[in-house]
Amino acid sequence: MIRWGISAGTHDASITVMRSDRVVFAAHSERYSKVKNDKDLDAKLIREALAFGSPEVVYWYENPILKATRKLYAGQDNIWLSPKKYLAKYGITAPIKWGYHHASHHAAGYYTRPFDFNDCAVLVIDAIGEWTTTSMWKNDVKIWSANYPASLGLFYSAFTAKIGLQPNCDEYILMGMAAYGNPHRFYTELKDICIDGVNLHRGASWWRPELTEADYFDVAAAVQRIYEEYFVSLLAKAKELTGSDKLVFMGGCALNCLGNRLIPNYFKRHWIMPNPGDAGSSLGAILAHTKKHINLSGPYLGHLIQGDYPVVEALKELTTCGVVGVANGRAEFGPRALGNRSLFADPRGVKTKDAINAIKQRQEFRPFAPVIRAKDAGDYFDVEPGFQSAYMQRIVKCLTPDEYPAIVHKDGTSRVQTVTMNQNPGLYKLLTAWKEKTGCPMLLNTSLNIKGMPIVNTIEDGQDFERKYGVKVF
Repeated sequence: MIRWGISAGTHDASITVMRSDRVVFAAHSERYSKVKNDKDLDAKLIREALAFGSPEVVYWYENPILKATRKLYAGQDNIWLSPKKYLAKYGITAPIKWGYHHASHHAAGYYTRPFDFNDCAVLVIDAIGEWTTTSMWKNDVKIWSANYPASLGLFYSAFTAKIGLQPNCDEYILMGMAAYGNPHRFYTELKDICIDGVNLHRGASWWRPELTEADYFDVAAAVQRIYEEYFVSLLAKAKELTGSDKLVFMGGCALNCLGNRLIPNYFKRHWIMPNPGDAGSSLGAILAHTKKHINLSGPYLGHLIQGDYPVVEALKELTTCGVVGVANGRAEFGPRALGNRSLFADPRGVKTKDAINAIKQRQEFRPFAPVIRAKDAGDYFDVEPGFQSAYMQRIVKCLTPDEYPAIVHKDGTSRVQTVTMNQNPGLYKLLTAWKEKTGCPMLLNTSLNIKGMPIVNTIEDGQDFERKYGVKVF
Protein backbone atom coordinates (compact mmCIF):
# COMPACT_ATOMS: atom_id res chain seq x y z
CA MET A 1 0.00 0.00 0.00
CA ILE A 2 1.26 3.48 -0.89
CA ARG A 3 0.59 6.10 1.79
CA TRP A 4 1.46 9.76 1.59
CA GLY A 5 1.81 12.08 4.55
CA ILE A 6 1.62 15.82 3.95
CA SER A 7 2.47 18.86 6.05
CA ALA A 8 1.62 22.15 4.34
CA GLY A 9 -0.19 25.45 4.59
CA THR A 10 1.72 27.14 7.42
CA HIS A 11 5.47 26.67 6.99
CA ASP A 12 7.99 23.97 6.05
CA ALA A 13 5.78 21.98 3.69
CA SER A 14 6.87 18.40 3.04
CA ILE A 15 5.79 15.03 1.67
CA THR A 16 6.58 11.56 2.98
CA VAL A 17 5.88 8.44 0.92
CA MET A 18 5.59 5.06 2.63
CA ARG A 19 5.33 1.73 0.85
CA SER A 20 3.92 -0.81 3.30
CA ASP A 21 5.85 -0.01 6.50
CA ARG A 22 8.94 1.53 4.89
CA VAL A 23 9.71 5.17 4.14
CA VAL A 24 10.81 5.30 0.50
CA PHE A 25 10.89 9.07 0.05
CA ALA A 26 10.63 12.18 2.21
CA ALA A 27 11.51 15.72 1.20
CA HIS A 28 11.00 19.41 1.88
CA SER A 29 9.12 21.60 -0.57
CA GLU A 30 11.67 24.39 -0.19
CA ARG A 31 14.38 22.30 -1.83
CA TYR A 32 12.36 22.31 -5.05
CA SER A 33 10.70 25.73 -5.02
CA LYS A 34 13.82 27.53 -3.70
CA VAL A 35 11.61 29.44 -1.26
CA LYS A 36 13.07 29.11 2.24
CA ASN A 37 10.64 27.37 4.63
CA ASP A 38 8.05 27.27 1.83
CA LYS A 39 4.58 26.74 3.27
CA ASP A 40 3.17 25.33 0.04
CA LEU A 41 3.79 22.16 -1.90
CA ASP A 42 5.76 22.33 -5.13
CA ALA A 43 4.91 20.66 -8.44
CA LYS A 44 8.44 19.27 -8.84
CA LEU A 45 8.30 17.73 -5.36
CA ILE A 46 4.97 16.10 -6.19
CA ARG A 47 6.32 14.68 -9.46
CA GLU A 48 9.25 13.13 -7.64
CA ALA A 49 6.97 11.70 -4.96
CA LEU A 50 4.73 10.20 -7.65
CA ALA A 51 7.71 8.27 -9.01
CA PHE A 52 7.51 6.16 -5.84
CA GLY A 53 3.80 5.47 -6.34
CA SER A 54 0.48 7.28 -6.44
CA PRO A 55 -1.11 7.54 -3.00
CA GLU A 56 -3.97 5.27 -2.10
CA VAL A 57 -4.60 7.46 0.93
CA VAL A 58 -3.20 10.81 2.10
CA TYR A 59 -2.71 11.71 5.75
CA TRP A 60 -2.87 15.41 6.65
CA TYR A 61 -0.73 16.45 9.62
CA GLU A 62 -3.33 18.36 11.66
CA ASN A 63 -7.04 18.99 12.19
CA PRO A 64 -8.16 21.88 9.94
CA ILE A 65 -11.48 22.32 11.78
CA LEU A 66 -9.87 22.78 15.19
CA LYS A 67 -7.21 24.99 13.68
CA ALA A 68 -9.93 27.17 12.15
CA THR A 69 -11.58 27.63 15.55
CA ARG A 70 -8.31 28.82 17.07
CA LYS A 71 -7.59 31.16 14.14
CA LEU A 72 -11.10 32.60 14.50
CA TYR A 73 -10.51 33.12 18.23
CA ALA A 74 -7.16 34.77 17.50
CA GLY A 75 -8.63 37.13 14.91
CA GLN A 76 -6.49 35.80 12.09
CA ASP A 77 -7.17 35.98 8.37
CA ASN A 78 -7.56 33.00 6.01
CA ILE A 79 -9.22 30.96 8.71
CA TRP A 80 -10.18 27.86 6.75
CA LEU A 81 -7.89 25.65 4.68
CA SER A 82 -9.61 22.64 3.11
CA PRO A 83 -7.04 19.85 2.63
CA LYS A 84 -9.23 18.34 -0.11
CA LYS A 85 -9.40 21.56 -2.16
CA TYR A 86 -5.79 22.42 -1.43
CA LEU A 87 -4.45 19.07 -2.64
CA ALA A 88 -6.80 18.98 -5.63
CA LYS A 89 -4.95 22.05 -6.97
CA TYR A 90 -1.89 19.82 -7.25
CA GLY A 91 -3.77 16.91 -8.81
CA ILE A 92 -3.88 14.87 -5.59
CA THR A 93 -7.34 13.33 -5.33
CA ALA A 94 -6.78 10.32 -3.06
CA PRO A 95 -8.93 9.98 0.07
CA ILE A 96 -7.69 12.23 2.89
CA LYS A 97 -7.53 11.48 6.59
CA TRP A 98 -6.41 14.06 9.08
CA GLY A 99 -5.19 13.86 12.63
CA TYR A 100 -3.90 16.33 15.22
CA HIS A 101 -0.81 18.52 15.12
CA HIS A 102 0.80 17.30 18.35
CA ALA A 103 -0.23 13.70 17.67
CA SER A 104 1.75 13.90 14.41
CA HIS A 105 4.79 15.27 16.25
CA HIS A 106 4.43 12.56 18.88
CA ALA A 107 4.09 9.75 16.34
CA ALA A 108 7.05 10.91 14.24
CA GLY A 109 9.26 10.47 17.30
CA TYR A 110 7.60 7.67 19.24
CA TYR A 111 7.16 5.26 16.35
CA THR A 112 10.69 5.80 15.01
CA ARG A 113 12.54 5.50 18.34
CA PRO A 114 15.54 3.22 17.86
CA PHE A 115 15.66 2.01 21.44
CA ASP A 116 14.15 -1.30 22.41
CA PHE A 117 12.10 -0.14 25.35
CA ASN A 118 8.43 -0.26 26.23
CA ASP A 119 8.13 2.60 28.70
CA CYS A 120 9.05 6.15 27.77
CA ALA A 121 8.03 9.76 28.18
CA VAL A 122 7.25 11.83 25.10
CA LEU A 123 7.51 15.62 25.25
CA VAL A 124 6.31 17.85 22.41
CA ILE A 125 7.02 21.60 22.50
CA ASP A 126 6.35 23.96 19.62
CA ALA A 127 4.80 27.36 18.95
CA ILE A 128 1.26 26.12 18.36
CA GLY A 129 -0.68 23.32 16.75
CA GLU A 130 -4.44 23.68 16.59
CA TRP A 131 -4.73 24.85 20.20
CA THR A 132 -2.05 22.78 21.92
CA THR A 133 1.39 24.29 22.49
CA THR A 134 2.98 21.68 24.78
CA SER A 135 2.04 18.07 25.35
CA MET A 136 3.31 15.15 27.41
CA TRP A 137 2.66 11.51 26.70
CA LYS A 138 3.35 8.22 28.40
CA ASN A 139 4.08 5.97 25.46
CA ASP A 140 1.15 6.67 23.10
CA VAL A 141 -1.28 8.17 25.65
CA LYS A 142 -1.39 11.94 26.17
CA ILE A 143 -1.34 12.72 29.88
CA TRP A 144 -0.88 16.51 30.02
CA SER A 145 -1.02 19.54 27.75
CA ALA A 146 -0.87 23.34 27.68
CA ASN A 147 -2.93 25.41 25.28
CA TYR A 148 -2.82 28.67 23.37
CA PRO A 149 -1.90 31.39 24.08
CA ALA A 150 0.54 30.06 26.72
CA SER A 151 3.44 28.90 24.57
CA LEU A 152 7.17 28.58 25.13
CA GLY A 153 7.65 28.26 21.39
CA LEU A 154 5.69 31.45 20.66
CA PHE A 155 7.75 33.26 23.29
CA TYR A 156 10.97 32.23 21.55
CA SER A 157 9.65 33.08 18.08
CA ALA A 158 8.25 36.44 19.17
CA PHE A 159 11.64 37.58 20.40
CA THR A 160 13.30 36.14 17.33
CA ALA A 161 11.20 38.68 15.44
CA LYS A 162 11.87 41.37 18.06
CA ILE A 163 15.60 41.32 17.33
CA GLY A 164 15.10 41.67 13.60
CA LEU A 165 15.09 38.01 12.58
CA GLN A 166 12.43 35.93 10.84
CA PRO A 167 10.19 33.85 13.14
CA ASN A 168 9.66 30.18 12.27
CA CYS A 169 12.98 30.38 10.45
CA ASP A 170 15.79 32.16 12.32
CA GLU A 171 15.37 30.91 15.89
CA TYR A 172 18.70 29.12 15.60
CA ILE A 173 20.38 32.49 14.96
CA LEU A 174 18.98 33.84 18.24
CA MET A 175 20.33 30.70 19.91
CA GLY A 176 23.80 31.44 18.52
CA MET A 177 23.62 35.08 19.58
CA ALA A 178 22.90 34.10 23.18
CA ALA A 179 26.54 33.24 23.90
CA TYR A 180 27.57 36.84 23.22
CA GLY A 181 25.01 38.56 25.44
CA ASN A 182 24.41 39.37 29.09
CA PRO A 183 21.48 37.16 30.19
CA HIS A 184 20.79 39.28 33.30
CA ARG A 185 20.06 42.62 31.68
CA PHE A 186 16.53 41.91 30.43
CA TYR A 187 15.90 38.70 32.34
CA THR A 188 13.32 39.91 34.88
CA GLU A 189 11.16 41.74 32.37
CA LEU A 190 11.14 38.87 29.90
CA LYS A 191 10.58 36.26 32.57
CA ASP A 192 7.49 38.14 33.73
CA ILE A 193 6.17 38.23 30.16
CA CYS A 194 6.70 34.51 29.80
CA ILE A 195 5.21 33.65 33.21
CA ASP A 196 2.14 35.79 32.70
CA GLY A 197 1.26 33.93 29.52
CA VAL A 198 1.09 37.13 27.48
CA ASN A 199 -0.24 36.36 24.01
CA LEU A 200 2.83 36.73 21.81
CA HIS A 201 1.23 35.36 18.66
CA ARG A 202 1.60 38.74 16.96
CA GLY A 203 5.09 39.31 18.31
CA ALA A 204 6.45 41.66 20.94
CA SER A 205 6.85 44.94 19.06
CA TRP A 206 5.29 46.76 22.03
CA TRP A 207 8.08 45.71 24.40
CA ARG A 208 10.90 48.27 24.69
CA PRO A 209 10.45 49.89 21.27
CA GLU A 210 13.67 51.86 21.80
CA LEU A 211 15.89 48.76 21.53
CA THR A 212 18.88 49.06 19.22
CA GLU A 213 20.91 46.36 17.48
CA ALA A 214 23.47 46.70 20.27
CA ASP A 215 20.82 45.38 22.69
CA TYR A 216 19.89 42.33 20.63
CA PHE A 217 22.57 40.01 21.98
CA ASP A 218 21.47 40.70 25.57
CA VAL A 219 17.86 40.01 24.60
CA ALA A 220 18.92 36.74 22.97
CA ALA A 221 20.86 35.68 26.05
CA ALA A 222 17.89 36.36 28.35
CA VAL A 223 15.44 34.58 26.06
CA GLN A 224 17.64 31.49 25.84
CA ARG A 225 18.10 31.40 29.63
CA ILE A 226 14.34 31.68 30.22
CA TYR A 227 13.68 29.02 27.59
CA GLU A 228 16.08 26.67 29.36
CA GLU A 229 14.51 27.29 32.78
CA TYR A 230 11.06 26.42 31.45
CA PHE A 231 12.45 23.51 29.49
CA VAL A 232 13.99 22.08 32.65
CA SER A 233 10.66 22.40 34.47
CA LEU A 234 8.96 20.51 31.64
CA LEU A 235 11.61 17.78 31.67
CA ALA A 236 11.11 17.37 35.42
CA LYS A 237 7.34 17.26 35.00
CA ALA A 238 7.56 14.66 32.24
CA LYS A 239 9.79 12.50 34.39
CA GLU A 240 7.49 12.86 37.39
CA LEU A 241 4.30 12.07 35.44
CA THR A 242 5.70 9.08 33.57
CA GLY A 243 8.26 7.63 35.96
CA SER A 244 10.43 6.86 32.94
CA ASP A 245 14.15 7.45 32.48
CA LYS A 246 13.77 7.50 28.69
CA LEU A 247 12.53 10.43 26.61
CA VAL A 248 11.32 11.14 23.10
CA PHE A 249 11.47 14.89 22.42
CA MET A 250 9.68 16.43 19.42
CA GLY A 251 8.34 19.71 18.01
CA GLY A 252 10.19 22.72 16.69
CA CYS A 253 11.78 23.38 20.08
CA ALA A 254 13.62 20.07 19.80
CA LEU A 255 15.95 21.89 17.38
CA ASN A 256 17.29 24.01 20.27
CA CYS A 257 20.53 22.04 20.64
CA LEU A 258 21.77 24.39 23.37
CA GLY A 259 18.80 23.53 25.56
CA ASN A 260 19.03 19.86 24.62
CA ARG A 261 22.28 19.54 26.56
CA LEU A 262 20.09 19.51 29.70
CA ILE A 263 18.14 16.36 28.77
CA PRO A 264 20.71 13.87 30.17
CA ASN A 265 20.29 15.47 33.60
CA TYR A 266 16.79 13.97 33.71
CA PHE A 267 16.72 11.04 31.30
CA LYS A 268 19.31 8.31 30.76
CA ARG A 269 18.39 7.86 27.12
CA HIS A 270 16.61 10.10 24.66
CA TRP A 271 15.60 10.21 21.01
CA ILE A 272 14.98 13.22 18.81
CA MET A 273 13.91 12.21 15.32
CA PRO A 274 16.19 13.96 12.76
CA ASN A 275 13.32 16.16 11.52
CA PRO A 276 11.35 17.02 14.70
CA GLY A 277 9.61 20.16 13.41
CA ASP A 278 6.54 20.52 11.20
CA ALA A 279 8.24 19.14 8.09
CA GLY A 280 8.82 15.86 9.93
CA SER A 281 5.10 15.70 10.68
CA SER A 282 4.42 14.52 7.13
CA LEU A 283 5.85 11.22 8.39
CA GLY A 284 4.16 11.61 11.77
CA ALA A 285 0.77 12.07 10.09
CA ILE A 286 1.02 8.55 8.68
CA LEU A 287 2.38 6.95 11.84
CA ALA A 288 -0.29 8.58 14.01
CA HIS A 289 -2.86 6.54 12.07
CA THR A 290 -0.98 3.28 11.55
CA LYS A 291 0.44 3.27 15.11
CA LYS A 292 3.21 0.92 14.03
CA HIS A 293 6.86 1.20 14.93
CA ILE A 294 9.09 1.50 11.86
CA ASN A 295 12.80 1.15 11.32
CA LEU A 296 13.80 4.61 10.12
CA SER A 297 16.93 4.03 8.06
CA GLY A 298 18.24 7.52 8.72
CA PRO A 299 17.74 11.06 7.40
CA TYR A 300 18.86 10.36 3.83
CA LEU A 301 15.43 10.09 2.21
CA GLY A 302 15.19 12.91 -0.36
CA HIS A 303 16.31 13.58 -3.92
CA LEU A 304 18.99 11.17 -5.19
CA ILE A 305 22.22 12.31 -6.83
CA GLN A 306 23.74 9.10 -8.12
CA GLY A 307 27.41 8.16 -8.04
CA ASP A 308 30.05 7.15 -5.54
CA TYR A 309 30.77 9.50 -2.65
CA PRO A 310 33.64 11.75 -3.84
CA VAL A 311 36.16 10.82 -1.16
CA VAL A 312 39.30 11.19 -3.30
CA GLU A 313 38.16 14.40 -4.99
CA ALA A 314 36.96 16.05 -1.78
CA LEU A 315 40.14 15.10 0.09
CA LYS A 316 42.32 16.63 -2.63
CA GLU A 317 40.30 19.87 -2.66
CA LEU A 318 40.36 20.10 1.14
CA THR A 319 44.13 19.65 1.34
CA THR A 320 44.75 22.24 -1.37
CA CYS A 321 41.99 24.82 -0.82
CA GLY A 322 40.69 24.04 2.69
CA VAL A 323 37.04 23.99 1.63
CA VAL A 324 34.84 21.82 -0.60
CA GLY A 325 31.18 21.15 -1.29
CA VAL A 326 29.65 17.69 -1.55
CA ALA A 327 26.27 16.94 -3.12
CA ASN A 328 25.88 13.18 -3.35
CA GLY A 329 23.35 10.45 -2.57
CA ARG A 330 19.92 11.03 -1.05
CA ALA A 331 19.28 14.50 0.35
CA GLU A 332 18.73 14.87 4.08
CA PHE A 333 15.15 14.96 5.39
CA GLY A 334 15.56 17.57 8.08
CA PRO A 335 16.94 21.08 8.51
CA ARG A 336 20.62 20.13 8.71
CA ALA A 337 23.09 18.92 6.12
CA LEU A 338 24.64 15.71 7.45
CA GLY A 339 27.19 14.90 4.78
CA ASN A 340 25.18 14.51 1.58
CA ARG A 341 24.57 18.23 0.92
CA SER A 342 27.44 19.69 2.92
CA LEU A 343 30.12 22.35 2.80
CA PHE A 344 33.25 21.00 4.46
CA ALA A 345 36.32 22.90 5.66
CA ASP A 346 39.49 22.42 7.67
CA PRO A 347 38.52 23.39 11.26
CA ARG A 348 42.07 24.28 12.35
CA GLY A 349 42.43 27.66 10.69
CA VAL A 350 41.86 30.76 12.82
CA LYS A 351 40.28 32.54 9.84
CA THR A 352 38.27 29.57 8.54
CA LYS A 353 35.09 30.53 10.37
CA ASP A 354 35.14 34.05 8.92
CA ALA A 355 35.87 32.71 5.43
CA ILE A 356 32.98 30.21 5.46
CA ASN A 357 30.57 32.77 6.92
CA ALA A 358 31.58 35.09 4.09
CA ILE A 359 30.91 32.39 1.48
CA LYS A 360 27.51 31.68 3.02
CA GLN A 361 26.80 35.41 3.48
CA ARG A 362 26.04 34.91 7.19
CA GLN A 363 26.65 37.04 10.26
CA GLU A 364 30.23 36.79 11.51
CA PHE A 365 29.23 35.50 14.97
CA ARG A 366 27.47 32.42 13.60
CA PRO A 367 29.03 29.13 14.79
CA PHE A 368 29.80 26.01 12.78
CA ALA A 369 29.56 22.33 13.68
CA PRO A 370 32.25 19.65 13.56
CA VAL A 371 31.70 16.21 12.08
CA ILE A 372 33.80 13.40 13.52
CA ARG A 373 33.80 9.62 13.61
CA ALA A 374 31.85 8.41 16.64
CA LYS A 375 34.82 6.38 17.87
CA ASP A 376 36.99 9.54 17.99
CA ALA A 377 34.50 11.90 19.64
CA GLY A 378 35.51 11.13 23.24
CA ASP A 379 39.12 12.15 22.58
CA TYR A 380 38.20 15.69 21.57
CA PHE A 381 34.90 16.49 23.28
CA ASP A 382 33.60 16.23 26.84
CA VAL A 383 31.07 13.44 26.26
CA GLU A 384 29.85 10.34 28.02
CA PRO A 385 31.10 6.87 26.94
CA GLY A 386 29.33 5.67 23.82
CA PHE A 387 28.25 9.21 22.89
CA GLN A 388 26.61 9.52 19.49
CA SER A 389 25.03 12.59 17.93
CA ALA A 390 24.25 11.66 14.35
CA TYR A 391 21.91 14.61 13.76
CA MET A 392 23.69 17.56 15.47
CA GLN A 393 21.13 17.71 18.28
CA ARG A 394 23.30 18.54 21.30
CA ILE A 395 26.13 20.90 22.16
CA VAL A 396 29.13 19.68 24.16
CA LYS A 397 32.39 21.21 25.37
CA CYS A 398 35.43 20.97 23.12
CA LEU A 399 38.47 19.70 25.05
CA THR A 400 41.03 21.46 22.85
CA PRO A 401 39.31 24.60 21.51
CA ASP A 402 42.56 26.33 20.51
CA GLU A 403 43.36 23.53 18.09
CA TYR A 404 40.01 23.69 16.26
CA PRO A 405 38.86 27.33 16.48
CA ALA A 406 36.52 27.16 13.47
CA ILE A 407 34.10 24.75 15.16
CA VAL A 408 34.08 26.15 18.70
CA HIS A 409 31.52 28.77 19.71
CA LYS A 410 32.24 31.66 22.07
CA ASP A 411 31.04 29.59 25.04
CA GLY A 412 33.53 26.80 24.25
CA THR A 413 30.90 24.40 22.91
CA SER A 414 30.39 22.59 19.63
CA ARG A 415 27.27 21.13 18.03
CA VAL A 416 28.86 17.79 17.23
CA GLN A 417 27.82 15.40 14.48
CA THR A 418 29.15 11.89 14.94
CA VAL A 419 29.34 9.37 12.10
CA THR A 420 29.64 5.60 11.94
CA MET A 421 30.39 3.48 8.88
CA ASN A 422 26.82 2.22 8.94
CA GLN A 423 25.25 5.69 9.07
CA ASN A 424 27.10 7.25 6.15
CA PRO A 425 29.89 5.13 4.60
CA GLY A 426 31.07 7.84 2.22
CA LEU A 427 31.41 10.53 4.87
CA TYR A 428 33.05 8.05 7.26
CA LYS A 429 35.65 7.18 4.60
CA LEU A 430 36.31 10.87 3.92
CA LEU A 431 36.91 11.51 7.63
CA THR A 432 39.19 8.50 7.83
CA ALA A 433 41.21 9.62 4.81
CA TRP A 434 41.35 13.20 6.11
CA LYS A 435 42.70 12.07 9.48
CA GLU A 436 45.29 9.79 7.85
CA LYS A 437 46.39 12.61 5.56
CA THR A 438 46.46 15.50 8.04
CA GLY A 439 46.19 14.09 11.54
CA CYS A 440 43.02 16.15 12.04
CA PRO A 441 40.11 13.96 13.23
CA MET A 442 37.25 16.21 12.17
CA LEU A 443 35.89 18.55 9.52
CA LEU A 444 33.78 21.66 9.75
CA ASN A 445 30.38 20.70 8.36
CA THR A 446 27.72 23.20 7.35
CA SER A 447 24.84 23.12 4.92
CA LEU A 448 25.55 23.69 1.24
CA ASN A 449 23.60 26.91 0.86
CA ILE A 450 23.83 30.61 1.48
CA LYS A 451 21.88 32.58 4.07
CA GLY A 452 18.18 32.79 3.24
CA MET A 453 18.27 30.03 0.62
CA PRO A 454 17.38 26.33 0.91
CA ILE A 455 20.04 23.65 0.88
CA VAL A 456 21.30 22.47 -2.52
CA ASN A 457 19.12 19.62 -3.80
CA THR A 458 20.04 18.59 -7.34
CA ILE A 459 23.16 18.34 -9.51
CA GLU A 460 22.11 21.57 -11.19
CA ASP A 461 21.84 23.30 -7.81
CA GLY A 462 25.37 22.17 -6.96
CA GLN A 463 26.74 23.42 -10.26
CA ASP A 464 24.98 26.74 -9.72
CA PHE A 465 26.47 27.05 -6.22
CA GLU A 466 29.95 26.37 -7.57
CA ARG A 467 29.58 28.93 -10.35
CA LYS A 468 28.18 31.68 -8.11
CA TYR A 469 30.29 31.28 -4.98
CA GLY A 470 33.60 29.88 -6.25
CA VAL A 471 33.60 26.70 -4.17
CA LYS A 472 34.24 23.40 -5.92
CA VAL A 473 31.25 21.09 -5.50
CA PHE A 474 31.54 17.37 -6.19
